Amino acid sequence: MTGEVVLSAALRNNLLSLQRTQSNIDKVQQVLSTGLKVSSALDNPQNFFASESLKDRSSDLTRLLDGIGQSVQTIKAADAGVTALQRLVDQAESLVGSAREALTSGQVQASITGNVDLRNQLDVTTILGIANTDELDFEYTALNGTLATATVTIATGDSTDQLLGKINDIGGGGFFNASLTSDGFLRITETRGNSFNIVFDSDQAVAFAATDSGLASALGFGALVNASTRNGAAVANANAELTVLAATKLVSGTFFETVAGQGFAEASDLLTGVAVTDGGAARFAATGAPNLTLRINGTTTSANIAVSATTTIQNLVDAINTDTTINSLVRASYDNTTGKFTIEATSSTVQTVNITATTTAAAATNIDFDFGTDPGLITGAAIGDAEGETFFLASAATTLARLETDYNTVRTQIDQLVRDSSYRGTNLLNGDSLITYFNENRTNSLTTRGSTLTSSGLGITAATFTTSAKVEGAAAQVLAAKTALRNFGATLSNSLSVIQTRETFTQSLVSTLNEGSDKLTIADQNESGAQLLALQTRQQLGVTALSLASQAQQSVLRLF
Repeated sequence: MTGEVVLSAALRNNLLSLQRTQSNIDKVQQVLSTGLKVSSALDNPQNFFASESLKDRSSDLTRLLDGIGQSVQTIKAADAGVTALQRLVDQAESLVGSAREALTSGQVQASITGNVDLRNQLDVTTILGIANTDELDFEYTALNGTLATATVTIATGDSTDQLLGKINDIGGGGFFNASLTSDGFLRITETRGNSFNIVFDSDQAVAFAATDSGLASALGFGALVNASTRNGAAVANANAELTVLAATKLVSGTFFETVAGQGFAEASDLLTGVAVTDGGAARFAATGAPNLTLRINGTTTSANIAVSATTTIQNLVDAINTDTTINSLVRASYDNTTGKFTIEATSSTVQTVNITATTTAAAATNIDFDFGTDPGLITGAAIGDAEGETFFLASAATTLARLETDYNTVRTQIDQLVRDSSYRGTNLLNGDSLITYFNENRTNSLTTRGSTLTSSGLGITAATFTTSAKVEGAAAQVLAAKTALRNFGATLSNSLSVIQTRETFTQSLVSTLNEGSDKLTIADQNESGAQLLALQTRQQLGVTALSLASQAQQSVLRLF
């Protein structure tokens, strides 16, 4: 073609060689700059697409690892919640144990509190409306273990403080602690752990009902006392009596056989054959065919039990325990090995137990359980005569009320803790389930099923520690809750172990996939550097060769 520059064959070959060398240098420089020997499908389609497939799977599994990690955290949150719930349930179990002890404990402090405000009163006799000197007769246990008596005289003009001082000075002091509550109520406590007896001896010629008296009522104890009646009528000037026990149960004196040498009475023995001492006189003389009446808390709740010449100790036990009016409140028992007859409160609502003997025949009748400090009841000779005594139990009601409150507080905390155990919207402790996927196709997974572990879900109902049956019911609920928590905790541990194992496996697999992908595309930097150096040397040699070829043409110019 006209005007075309003609290159010699040598120049053209050297030029092409330099172009190929430069192209190779460009490729090697790209490899060195990117670190990849295959950066596109143009470099090596087979390796490129194989590497991309491995990378895609690695990327998918890496995203799954995030989900697996969050599943681990969800289970850890639930496990922490279960651990805390176990501590709360253990606390509830402890409260139930305390309620059981409070309800059935044998030895507690003997204390009684009135319900009349005696604060800021300078003249006790004015408060009581006493015209003459009245008395409080105490029977208590002396230091040598024998019974002692003391009379507290309430004289006209005595102040509240003087009344408290006289009670506190009984026996030289240290036996009683009399004080006013924050409401101004008179509280009398026996400080040595023994029972005591109070007789409210009023000098006023005032008749009063069997459950009340002027003096006792004025001091705030009117609803607790019991007085004698004659032919069903109230008696003027009769003493109102109250025994305050250091126990939540009435335990009799020892029952012996009336026949000397026979030892303790047995439950099958007749009441008329029971003695105060081995071979002594009968405790129960049933000539008057009395009826025993048990009144709980001064109400009409009662059991009328006929005592006759054929009544055995076991008959009396059965009569009390089968009487539907009181058997949910108290329980009677007799121990052949100790000779003790017991009436035990089974409800925290029981504060007083009154036992009254009423004659049904024209004959005097002795009834002697020897509960507390007073030896027994002696009825009159006329039909309808009655003698009774009220026993004020060392009631666990206050303690049980506090334990109920604490127990129900624990229930509330259980519910709140369950609500707070959620992790990113999933709460395994409140019935949610967790699905953890282990492969990119989401065909392999593990479902961790949650459980409702609220108080209701665990079967822990609100506490009503009023009877031993209800306390034992709460104990059974707590035990079942502990079992449920342990089982669910084991389920969580198994799920966590599986997920952590799959997490470790997936991490290893991701590493393997990435390594395989790199082997297909990643360049050897040392090799690429050596190649670049060789190409640069070749390039220099090519330039030299091109220069030599050009000199051959320049020699023609020398001819001119």
